[in-house]
Amino acid sequence: MPELPEVENARRVLAHATGRVVADVDDRDDWVCRPHRPGDIATALKGGRLTAAHRIGKTMWCDIETADGGAGPALGVHLGMGGRIVVTDAEGDRIGGGPKRPDRQPRKPEWDRFTITFDDGGRFRLFDKRRLGRVRLDPDLSGLGPDAENLKPSVFRDRLLAGRAAVKARLLDQSVLAGVGNLLADETLWQARIDPRTRVHDLTRTDLDRLHRNLDRALERAIANGGVHTGEVIEHRHPGGHCPRCGAEMAHGTVGGRSTWWCPVEQPEG
Repeated sequence: MPELPEVENARRVLAHATGRVVADVDDRDDWVCRPHRPGDIATALKGGRLTAAHRIGKTMWCDIETADGGAGPALGVHLGMGGRIVVTDAEGDRIGGGPKRPDRQPRKPEWDRFTITFDDGGRFRLFDKRRLGRVRLDPDLSGLGPDAENLKPSVFRDRLLAGRAAVKARLLDQSVLAGVGNLLADETLWQARIDPRTRVHDLTRTDLDRLHRNLDRALERAIANGGVHTGEVIEHRHPGGHCPRCGAEMAHGTVGGRSTWWCPVEQPEG
């Protein structure tokens, strides 16, 4: 499942679709575009323009200006398990997300689950083989906590300490912090040398501040390097894997209902 770094990189690609006039919309996939009927999103967008691309945690959306200059509904885009955003210019070359190169049509055109065509001939597509992405108008953001990126230390401490669960479970709760997923939580806790099973109220202020610093660093590195899979401990999260710092065999368990890996030597149980 994409986590904050992947969604932030997708948002940066999506930003290249802003400011361009919408000429046509293919919203015929009634599963990806649920609960809207085919044509509903097209009606809301045609003749208007996407004006800004936003993100909170793993949730991404665009502001819409209607054809008459008014404020339209927000366009929410969720990547699902393996979806990706592709934005092209008038020549069909990709813009954003790496070096400019020709955008070749996928082997199965139906993997383009949602497409906006702009009046300059360029496009925005949600490409999703598994059909687990989502596009909808006015996505509900009410259940999300503050974005995990660039959060003030005091806010971070207060949000985590408002519950009594294990620290990893609190990190994964999107109503507490928006954007931290399973891999990012394991990477951050390993970097901070904190056992993921530790109850948040058993952590000292020093522990919490160290955890916050390492979350910031893990996010910065993952965004720069292309995703959470690039984390230092991620490739060692498997049976027989060893801690890349001390060489101890990684421990495995379930925390907050999620598969969890940690170093039993450097992340000792409190």
